[in-house]
Amino acid sequence: MNLQRAVAVLVVAGSAAAACGSSGSSTATTATTTTKGTTVTLLTHDAFAVSKPVLAAFTAETGIKVRVLKSGDAGTMVNQAILTRDHPQADALFGVDNTFLTRAVDAGLFERRSYQGASELLPEAQRAFAAYSHDVLPIDFGDVCLNYDIDWFARHQVAPPSTLADLTRAAYKNLTVVENPATSSPGFAFLLATIVRYGESGWQPYWRALKSNGVLAVDSWDTAYDGDFTAGGAKGTRPIVVSYASSPPADIVFANPPKTKSSVGVVLDGCFRQYEFAGVLAHAAHAAAAQQLVEFMLSARFQGDMPLQMFVWPVRRDVALPKVFQTSAELAPHPLSVPPADITHGRDGWIAAWTSIVAG
Repeated sequence: MNLQRAVAVLVVAGSAAAACGSSGSSTATTATTTTKGTTVTLLTHDAFAVSKPVLAAFTAETGIKVRVLKSGDAGTMVNQAILTRDHPQADALFGVDNTFLTRAVDAGLFERRSYQGASELLPEAQRAFAAYSHDVLPIDFGDVCLNYDIDWFARHQVAPPSTLADLTRAAYKNLTVVENPATSSPGFAFLLATIVRYGESGWQPYWRALKSNGVLAVDSWDTAYDGDFTAGGAKGTRPIVVSYASSPPADIVFANPPKTKSSVGVVLDGCFRQYEFAGVLAHAAHAAAAQQLVEFMLSARFQGDMPLQMFVWPVRRDVALPKVFQTSAELAPHPLSVPPADITHGRDGWIAAWTSIVAG
């Protein structure tokens, strides 16, 4: 979920000399001779990022090196992982979110394991996803929301949108870019938000109105935000994009030249609360080492690193947020959500109907 450009494959091999402290309540310190010296491969999405000293600390504690394999947007990653389920490319997976979780679990993507330390660290998240607690651990969360380019709207003397309904108005014709829900987790999250907001009888007319108003749909968040969004890296032509409530601090952190105030605004109406999970892949070659890595992601060290690496909120509430996050990031006061079982039941039909309306 971070707002950095992705690198295709990153290999991080930490050393004991690089470690700089304890990992908090991580169970990674339980490494055994069967996992020391192992290289564990983590399959993840393009937005994954972690500081080198953090993985170096994990290696120092356990003797396990980490290879990070990136595989596109979260939806693409899950689809590819399911296709290679019987002969996985990796040992663990990070970045499946609650919009794609049931698909991954129903496909038998994860090995069921007893994860250590989760229940006392994240009771809220565990209650919400208790049925999946032996398949995955929740690691972070954030809100998928509409973002807009503050400067663009000021220059054009147009009021920025404040609701989902605004996007269908003539004043916003040809201004919005969204992601395809079949391949993108924020794209599917936004689709779910519209289904919750407008109901089964109203969401398709809403999308027809968006289509008539010139909405652009692309395959990934990277393409939408960094390519088509006017405040993104490529200075595109669309000043409204489906992204995250944490976009403003990322805009500040990566600004060149530096700035102290973000030019990205967030519409807090109609946001979808998104959790990301990690788990050990079925048929993993190094399952024990993979479990140690997954549990390390709940450590204070890893959790504290996440806000300025992936621009997400850690699920551990005892981890302090960096100042720029405290001053510039927001969470929706009333985020929308859909129970996992309902996503399982409705996913294919919803995506098929969306495709017929928007991409047909």
